[in-house]
Amino acid sequence: MRREQPHPGAQLRFTDLDGYRYQVFVTDLPDADLAYLEALYRGRMECRIRDMKDTGLANLPSHDFAINSVWLTLVLIAADLLAWAKTLCLHGDLKTAEPKRIRYTLLHTAGLLIHSARRTTLRLAAGWPWATDLAAAFTRLPGWAPVPG
Repeated sequence: MRREQPHPGAQLRFTDLDGYRYQVFVTDLPDADLAYLEALYRGRMECRIRDMKDTGLANLPSHDFAINSVWLTLVLIAADLLAWAKTLCLHGDLKTAEPKRIRYTLLHTAGLLIHSARRTTLRLAAGWPWATDLAAAFTRLPGWAPVPG
């Protein structure tokens, strides 16, 4: 936990006590350098916020609070799905790619779902440069059997 004074002109929050702002983070990293760990986590959080802006947080669709609340929920679901997909399914450059690149390389891939013999198969466009990356990502999910071509 760290205590700091907000910069001059900063708007105080209701959690700021006696003019101080408290910041807390929890980690299991063994590094004892707190300044390094704080900078690491601050950078990670800024990346997550940037990713959420790329997934729809930058443009709220309405002036109505209820509609924007639903929109924010969908943005958070998309950000979670993207983070889990990067962690569990992707490797190499795509594991650390921005949402715009993942949208272009993987989500724009032409494919066809085929249901036959009580089995679902995904056929990917063979000419797409990232078809093998997407097929490899699907093979990490149980129950999917992508077939290139």
